Amino acid sequence: MRYILTINAGSSSIRFAFFQAGGTLEKQLHGKVDRIGSPDATLTFKDAGGAGESLVVPEGTAATEFLLNWLELQPVFKRVTAVGHRIVHGMHHTAPERITEELLEELRSIRFYDPEHLPREIELIEAIQKRHPQMTQTACFDTAFHQSMPRVAKMMAVPRRYEAKGVQRYGFHGLSYAYLMEELIRLGDHAATSGRVILAHLGNGASMAAVREGQGMDTSMGFTPTSGLVMSTRCGDLDPGLVSFLSRTDGMSATQFQHLVNHESGLLGVSETSSDMRDLLALEDTDVRAAEAVALFCYQAKKWIGSFAAALGGIDTLVFAGGIGENCTVVRSRICAGLGFLGIVINAQRNEKHDALISTVSGQVKVRVIRTDEELMIARLVLRKETQ
Repeated sequence: MRYILTINAGSSSIRFAFFQAGGTLEKQLHGKVDRIGSPDATLTFKDAGGAGESLVVPEGTAATEFLLNWLELQPVFKRVTAVGHRIVHGMHHTAPERITEELLEELRSIRFYDPEHLPREIELIEAIQKRHPQMTQTACFDTAFHQSMPRVAKMMAVPRRYEAKGVQRYGFHGLSYAYLMEELIRLGDHAATSGRVILAHLGNGASMAAVREGQGMDTSMGFTPTSGLVMSTRCGDLDPGLVSFLSRTDGMSATQFQHLVNHESGLLGVSETSSDMRDLLALEDTDVRAAEAVALFCYQAKKWIGSFAAALGGIDTLVFAGGIGENCTVVRSRICAGLGFLGIVINAQRNEKHDALISTVSGQVKVRVIRTDEELMIARLVLRKETQ
């Protein structure tokens, strides 16, 4: 029996879960793991909000130290031999890798590519390495899923000399997308292997991916997770001219701009009320700012579906996932409204009940709702790596 700890460090919280793997070697090679305990726990940084079961880091306490102290008190922790980390930025890595000092040094060297996530992820790896050196640690890269994208989808229209510095479109949420594709295969959806799929991961962070015959062809996020769709507090795509404009008019520094577009923008910035879609839907009848934030989110998502359908030459399956995509019937309905010309037509009753398949019988496109599971995907990848 193998016991695995998964750690998914975000910009405002750290999600973690325990898994056990047993049975035959064949099952282990296929990533057969079972979650121990439910729901997963979340470590939320003070004043960062967060839903569900949550441990709040006391003010003045280091999050990493607090988490490890708590984990070490859990009986199952003594059995853990492997730790899997979601590493948001993996540059050109295409598969999970055992964390060595060489890989860790590489991650340190690219931490400025993703200052919102990488520093904390590195800190967690180093802390576990120091306190529990007997545990193997595996990096599961969020960017790996998108490495199959054609070069034209990765290129950025800046001077070529910056390409040598790693400036290109990478894409993120790859672990979620990998899980969703495995679920489509399990469900017997042939589009997963021989068709055209658009995956919509809509949560606090939101993005979409276009997949053809199982290979990623394009994605909405680019060089950083800030770009693409409107998100809870991230702006999504933005005119780069705003950087110089705010620098001249407000004296805004690069650091201040980074904070603005990642923590003060998106749904929160437009509504001036909340970054939570549930709050905004409750307010939209009485607060025009909330209504406009919801409308902008749905409008931009609709545009991305249209653009990806063009890139793929059509669409066979559309998947909604993430906190908003899985739970918000109104948002799904508004995004899909008017897309009948693409073959996307949803059944209102099925959508209201959050059915797994919400498209109409006559609709050419299967529209699915799948609860994503990044932690389970991390555990599967760790087990496959361990049993290679």
